[in-house]
Amino acid sequence: MDKDFSKAAGTLPAALILFRDRDLCAAVKPAGADSENDGEGSMPVLIARALSLEAGQVRPVHRLDRETGGVMVYALSAFGASALSKSVREGRLEKRYLAAAAGAVGAAEGEWRDLLYHDPARNRSYTVKRMRRGVREAALSFRTAGRFEAGEGWPAGEILDIRLLTGRTHQIRVQCASRGHPLIGDRRYGSSAGVPMALWCLEISFPHPRSGRIVKFSCPPGEDTFLGKMLKKTGIKPDGIVSDPSGGAAL
Repeated sequence: MDKDFSKAAGTLPAALILFRDRDLCAAVKPAGADSENDGEGSMPVLIARALSLEAGQVRPVHRLDRETGGVMVYALSAFGASALSKSVREGRLEKRYLAAAAGAVGAAEGEWRDLLYHDPARNRSYTVKRMRRGVREAALSFRTAGRFEAGEGWPAGEILDIRLLTGRTHQIRVQCASRGHPLIGDRRYGSSAGVPMALWCLEISFPHPRSGRIVKFSCPPGEDTFLGKMLKKTGIKPDGIVSDPSGGAAL
């Protein structure tokens, strides 16, 4: 299988190609870009232009909220789309996030489980107390990577290193906010900070569609992002951030 990193793949405006082969492309989505649709400035369109493909050839298999940046994978073939979608359904596509949450979480590490209901009309999720139609279990594990002080326009809080155990709409945002720790800049779920939302998908791993081998792609938030600037300013360095943005995913 061939590797094709950003220099070979061409320039992708406001995003970075980490890897591509005949079945998939891993790329970094900037905050504000649509992860799924095919409108101007969306990730499928940007990736298609960078790789000289038709927009319909770049197939979303998972999503990130528009306000969230970070690593994503897209299928480039029908075979890749089927295999990656199966990995999503089986929970084998794993994601790791960095988030800046307000306040003190009160534990060095832990696991949160909740019942979430998503209201599509309002595009908002809620924690509920009992299972009913439309309610799904949400679970994540976290470690605290460091504490930051109040700054210009945001309160004190902690950097959380989060691994999703399930993938629900707005899951991290709701599970943090429901415990009194809204993500910095997440005005939809209770933050009053006038800064961009501090949530970043740091890492993604999954079985490669053809080899079945687990591949991993990782890219930290850059200094052009609010979270990247916060990490640099505070000196917080979460464990396991790799310098190679491909995450060592040679096939």
